[in-house]
Amino acid sequence: MAVKDWINKRGFRIRGKFLKMMRCIWSGQQLRVDGTNASSESLATRDYSVSGYSSRAGETVETKVDSSNIEEAETSLRESGYLNYEEARALLGRLEYQKGNVEAALHVFEGIDVSVVTSKMKVSLSRRSEQNRRHSESDAAPPMSLHAVSLLLEAVFLKAKSLQHLGRFGEAAQSCKVILDTVESALPDGLPEPLSTDCKLQEILNKAVELLPELWKLAGDPHEAILSYRRALLYYWHLDTGTKAKLEKEFAVLLLYSGAEASPPTLRAQMERSFVPRNNIEEAILLLLILLRKFFLKRIGWDPSILDHLAFALSVSGELRALAHQVEELNPEIMQRKEQYCMMALCYYGEGEDINALNLLQNLLNSRDNPDCIMELLLASKICGENMSFIEEGTIWVRKALAGLNAGCRQMASKANCLLGVLLSAQSRLVSSDSQRTMLQSETIKVLETAEKMMRERDPYIVFHLCVENAEHRKLDAALHFGKQLLILEAGSNVKGYVLLARILSAQKRFFDAETVINAALNQTGKWDQGELLRTKAKLQIAQGQLKSAVETYTHLLAVLQVQHKSSSSGKKLLKTKGKWDRSLEMETWHDLANVYTSLSQFRDAEVCLSKSKAISPFSATRWYSTGLLDEAKGLHQEALRSYKKALDVDPTHVPSLISTACILRQLGGQSMPIVRSFLMDALRLDRTNPAAWYNLGLLYKADISALPLEAAECFEAAALLQESAPIEPFR
Repeated sequence: MAVKDWINKRGFRIRGKFLKMMRCIWSGQQLRVDGTNASSESLATRDYSVSGYSSRAGETVETKVDSSNIEEAETSLRESGYLNYEEARALLGRLEYQKGNVEAALHVFEGIDVSVVTSKMKVSLSRRSEQNRRHSESDAAPPMSLHAVSLLLEAVFLKAKSLQHLGRFGEAAQSCKVILDTVESALPDGLPEPLSTDCKLQEILNKAVELLPELWKLAGDPHEAILSYRRALLYYWHLDTGTKAKLEKEFAVLLLYSGAEASPPTLRAQMERSFVPRNNIEEAILLLLILLRKFFLKRIGWDPSILDHLAFALSVSGELRALAHQVEELNPEIMQRKEQYCMMALCYYGEGEDINALNLLQNLLNSRDNPDCIMELLLASKICGENMSFIEEGTIWVRKALAGLNAGCRQMASKANCLLGVLLSAQSRLVSSDSQRTMLQSETIKVLETAEKMMRERDPYIVFHLCVENAEHRKLDAALHFGKQLLILEAGSNVKGYVLLARILSAQKRFFDAETVINAALNQTGKWDQGELLRTKAKLQIAQGQLKSAVETYTHLLAVLQVQHKSSSSGKKLLKTKGKWDRSLEMETWHDLANVYTSLSQFRDAEVCLSKSKAISPFSATRWYSTGLLDEAKGLHQEALRSYKKALDVDPTHVPSLISTACILRQLGGQSMPIVRSFLMDALRLDRTNPAAWYNLGLLYKADISALPLEAAECFEAAALLQESAPIEPFR
């Protein structure tokens, strides 16, 4: 204490002595401070020559010393009576770093024995924390002052920054980690309030906490970066709100896009029944929701990228409804009403809630306050094109969008023309007049071809619909051309492209080639996505008369669906619409297998298959139709007729049941010709390309004495032509 008081009384002499000390450090001379020996580990005992400074005695060196370094030295001298070796190194290293001499600074910092000073710093921080808790000075004094701890921690931090500048990111991360390890080891319960008031120490900790994950990312180690982010957010570092929000956002981005699957966090203090994220996506969503909540509470400013990342995370996890709710809570100042409604509509559309999505868009489009809504018009048109009740409304909207585009974006105009083609095609299937249907079909092809010509880049959506339209019009060569283009564009990533190409080849009676396409797709597709491919393969085997092979394929498909159903609860969450589709596929597979067993006269097996289907859904037109086929194969025509009628009660537009009902009525007799004819005409109204409907209509005309022979001949000719180009399954 006497030395300190003496130094304080003569403080006016310290600045001059520090300048003398720095010159001695650079010149290699021994330093003494007013009779007090310097540390035995003085810089003067070691050789040092960097940045143009020489250790040779007698050489004069002119230098400008940073005033902040002088103040640091004054503080250290007042507190301890002398500047020890490590502190002198820290000050000189900082001076070199500030001057931009990174290599020289690193050379100085490497002279500090980190293992020795960290142990002293841990003891100092721990004792000072205990003294603050007890409000007592009776304990042994810490080996280092708080100022010295801050000075040395800064030296370690600047060493990490120097290594970063030199591209040695792994070493830099290890150096930066020393700071956090030291503080966390000394203060396991967090940084106490009195220590956090030390501005210098808090500033160094803030910078180190921010820097460490960045260094791990630069070093190519995302797992260590994830651990560093968790450490930064879970330990009580007294970070300010802005810094913490920045770390939360960066961490969420790393979790979403790094490609490294992190193990779930282990929380030391976990409340009962509180949420613990199970994977990267859940942890990122949690962080982004926290940021969104901070914005709502006005703790941070608005950052549009938060919503972008949250939209991506919730989309890939199948939680689009949750995203819609988050968007709905946003202030109009943040997101305009038009953009808000559009995003919410996209969310509901993605969830399969088409009517809710359409209602939102209708409210928006019917408002006069939103004249420029091209994107919203196209989205509404797309939804209408998938719902037969809104076809006319969708056509009006897409024409309005085309009128608004004028000479605008060609790519968007191309998409609009494609949507118009889809709507016109759907409209052509609804009209009863042959002339009107032909006109709409012709306009459909014309509009789709226009869409193709306007494409700046090939669009799989447009190519797909061109392929389907040409196939339905039995322009099979053109359809095959577009089908091959579709596979190239999608790089074989879409099962629909393979299935459509196989159906086109089957319409050309190239069953072997079609099966080859399906086998190639099976080799490139994950097991959970093989359902429709296996079903198509079984249909191809049936078309070639390979019924036993078809049974094996269907059995394989059912096994895959069963395993998928059992593992879905423990595996990654899929979109809800996919789950519904898989159940529908399983039911249709049981129906197909029942029909195969019926054709093989294995009636008991067919009944088992139908009972399995009934357990999935008791109300299915296809199941009643398959039951009718089974009854008919047994010779039970009245029971078969009842089954077909039940199928039509469930779905009046079920074409196979309409045709089979007409056939049974014609065979049983006792029914007037107009009734039988009405069933067949209804079937043709729904499916003009059905060869079975045309053939049975020809038989009806042939048996009708009042009908002209030419009518029967035309029906038989149409049936023969359509049968030659009939696919194993409808193209659409």
